[in-house]
This record gives sequence, structure tokens and C-alpha cells, in this order.
Amino acid sequence: MSEYSDSEPDTAAVPPKPWTTDDQNDDLLRAAGAQPDAVSEEANAPASESLKDHAREFLMAVAEMSVQFGKGCRDIVKQSLANRDSFLVRKFGKDSYVSRRIGGPCEKVRRKLRFVNDYLPEDKDPVHSWSVILLVAFLAFTVLSLTMEHSATVAVPTPEIKKVYIRPPSADRITLPDGRYIAYKEQGVSADRARFSVIAPHAFLSSRLSGLPGLKPSLLEEFGVRLLTYDLPGFGESDPHPERSLESSAMDMSLFANAVGVNGKFWVMGYSSGSMHAWAALRYIPDQLAGAAMFAPMVNPYDPIMSSEERRRTWGKWSRRKKFMYFLARRFPRFLAYFYHRNFLSGKHDQIDKWLSLSLGKRDRALIEDPIHEEFWQRDAEESIRQGNVEPFIEEATMQVSNWGFSLAELKLHKKQRGKGMLNWLKSLISEPQEEYIGFLGPIHIWQGMDDRVVPPSVTDFVHRIIPGAAVHKLPYEGHFTYVYFCDECHRQIFTTLFGIPLGPLENTVEEITQSPTEGDSERMDGITPGDTATG
Repeated sequence: MSEYSDSEPDTAAVPPKPWTTDDQNDDLLRAAGAQPDAVSEEANAPASESLKDHAREFLMAVAEMSVQFGKGCRDIVKQSLANRDSFLVRKFGKDSYVSRRIGGPCEKVRRKLRFVNDYLPEDKDPVHSWSVILLVAFLAFTVLSLTMEHSATVAVPTPEIKKVYIRPPSADRITLPDGRYIAYKEQGVSADRARFSVIAPHAFLSSRLSGLPGLKPSLLEEFGVRLLTYDLPGFGESDPHPERSLESSAMDMSLFANAVGVNGKFWVMGYSSGSMHAWAALRYIPDQLAGAAMFAPMVNPYDPIMSSEERRRTWGKWSRRKKFMYFLARRFPRFLAYFYHRNFLSGKHDQIDKWLSLSLGKRDRALIEDPIHEEFWQRDAEESIRQGNVEPFIEEATMQVSNWGFSLAELKLHKKQRGKGMLNWLKSLISEPQEEYIGFLGPIHIWQGMDDRVVPPSVTDFVHRIIPGAAVHKLPYEGHFTYVYFCDECHRQIFTTLFGIPLGPLENTVEEITQSPTEGDSERMDGITPGDTATG
């Protein structure tokens, strides 16, 4: 073995490879000056890649770089802005001033709305469920609005659109002690000749121009009646009240009566939703009232003393839209502004049943389509929305369905319970106890149309159950408007029921007493005194 045996291979152990054509080709390539391996690799390489492949690879690289860049920015934001000493945390964090100002009211609203979660299934997350519900409600409102607009555009024939016209101010006004103005309208005889004074607060979407629509001045003169109507705060030409309530409404009525020179007691007249102001007058200023006349009087539909059957019969007469408006007025009154701006505050006229979501019978529907009624109602509605302010209407709707501050049961005439104890027993021995009554002592007359779907007869049945002393006049086949609007005979029946036989203004009293009555007058007045009133 030689000294090179460890470094050189043993050629004798490896047989030589046979000579092939490839070896010959390699020899030829070497002779030509080329490298055989390079040429082989170039010959075996695949075809060149297309432009589309390069673009795809480039976009994938850009996307990967963008993701990494976003993650890097997120880490930077977390480290520099989301720590305890950063600007964002100090200004908008949980313990910051802004969070306390915003989070407090939001937390109160969240607690108030927590009762709604009781209507969800127990296995549903409120956050997830209400997000879905609100999204579906938003889509439903959008589709409904688009459908209504589309229906209005394809309706044939298209009715003439009448724009609201606001006339110049023309009302008489008085100033209340707090500086507010109240606009009013006076009809009938003057204050010094009035045998009876009647004050009528108006209903929703109405004004001082309403009163008894179509009432003739000759009838007021015949009975010696002075009729006073006024705009509620924020309606017509009356100034708004900063803190309206039914008690403040009764106080305004009392101050108004004194300011316009009402002598003695007066009658209060309430129609539809305006009757809640008449109920308030019976509760808070009963000593100034001679009596009350109600026409389809409305009560709080959520009154807790209303039985389930009475509530079912009442709500069953109303349309779904009206029920929804009552729900909004009770739970979410601020949402009413959206609907009010889209109908009676839109600057365009429409029928009263559409504006107020009313369900009307045949006779009521025929009446509102009469040109005389339509002209009167449009003029009244224009005066009501003169100020263009939605707040008074929201306040009026909210007061109707909220706690009135009193119950109708307090107006019931009943004996005052004697106090117990030794002192009261000694008083009863010394002097004969006198019966004392509480509640409203004057007469209450209620006229109710039996075909009324705006204020169903079940409401009057409820009132009569609570105040059995009220005289209820049920009117077959009459609706919500037909007995009150433009009916001369109806107005005469009302005045005869309230005031008895017509005696004219006060200045004619002496002359009538000195003159001997005719034979026909003697027969008509036989058995009737001036204080008697009709009951039908």
C-alpha cells in the first residue's frame, strides 16, 4: 500500500462506466467552448411564466405586507394610545369626564328599557336579539315608507294638494299673572247680559275656532249664553307653558274666566280629547263650575281602574296605527315628532281621519267629506298649527296617556266619612252632625254616539260606572262628529238639556215677569220651573 492510499480512491474496485452518446456530445461541447451542465439545465428548464402569474404573485405579496403593516399599526396604537396615561384614555376612558357625562344618561335609559328584555326568550342574548330587532324594524319602516309613497304616486285620480295657509293674527288676548298670553274667542251675548257662561277647551289638533261647530248666534241670544273658547298653551296664538299639566290647565281656565269678566259660576264644555281639561276643571276648580257638558269624553286608555273587559272593548275599536301612536305617547313620546312632521306639520292638508289615524263609521265619513265641514276643519287645523311647534302636540298626547294626578273616582259625589276617635264622638254629642258631601256637586251631562269609533261607547260606560251620578245621553246611529258638527236641532237639544227653557239675556228678565204669559206659553210652562232641565 502506497502512502497515498488514504486520499485517493481505489480505481481497481470501481469498474469504469461504459462510453455513451452523451459522453460524446459532452466532448463535442467542450471542444466548442461550452459548458455541458449549463446547456443541459437550459434545455431541461420549463417554459417561461406568464404576466398573469407574476401579477398574482405580486398582489399576494402586497396583501401579506398590508396585513403585517396593519398589525404593526395596531400594536403601535395599543402601546402608545391605549395605555392608562394616553390622551384617549384620559379624555374618553371609563373614568373620564366625557364618559361620566355621556354614560350616566345612557345608563339611566338602559335601566328604563331593561323591562323589554322580559319579552325575549330565556336562551337569547339581549344584545344580539335587540340588534336584530332594531335592524328589522328599520328595514320595515323603510319599506313601509317607500310603499306608502309609491301608493300615493300611483293613486288615480290624484287629489288636489292643498297647502296650509296661515292667516295674520287676529285673536283677542289676555295676559296671565306669569306673563303668558292666552288667545280667545267670544260668542253670544255680552258679559253683563249673559245668563249662562260656557268655557270650552278645544281638542287635539284644534283651536279656539272650534267650540260647537256651526252654532248659530241666534241660538246663543235666545238662551242668553256667552260662549268662550281659548287656545291651549302653544296652540293657535297662545304662548306655550314651560311645565304643562292638567292641574296647570285647570288653573289657566280659572284665571282666564276671571280675566274676561265671567260673573259667578260657569259651565265647562269638553269634546273628545279636550274633555280631559274639563275633567281637570271638575277636580281642581269645582267651586267655580256650575256644571259640565261632555261630548264623547275621552279618558286615559291606560287608567288602572278600567276593567280588562272595558279595556278590550275600547282598544278593539281602534286601528293598529292609533294603538301604535298611543304606545309611543306612553313609552317613547319623542318619536311622535317624526310622525307629526310627516302629516299635519308637513305644510299640506289631508283628511282628519288620516292625520289622526281615526276609524270612522259611515255617517262620520260622509260628514268629513262634506265641503262645509272640510272648509271649517281645515281652517281650525291651520289655526292650531300656526306656531309650527311640535312640542305642544307631544305634551297633549303624553298628558292623555300618563298619570293625570287624580282619578275619576274622586269626582264621584258621596258622603264624607266621619272621623273616628273620642274628639269626633264628643262633637256628635254636642251638636247634631250634618251630612257632608265630597266630589263634584254640580250636574254632569254626557252625550255619546253609539256608532262612535273614535271614542267608543265603552269609554262612556266606564265613566258612568265610576261616576254613576252623571247623566248619559246615548245617541243611536250617531258617530263622533255627526251630533256636534253643524246640527241646529242637536244644538237646541243640548242647550235645552243644560239650561231649560230659553229666557233670553238678563236684560229681558224684568219685562218677561211683568208681562202676562199667553195661553200657549202657560201650557208650555205648566209644571216646569226655570231651574228644571231635560233629561233626554
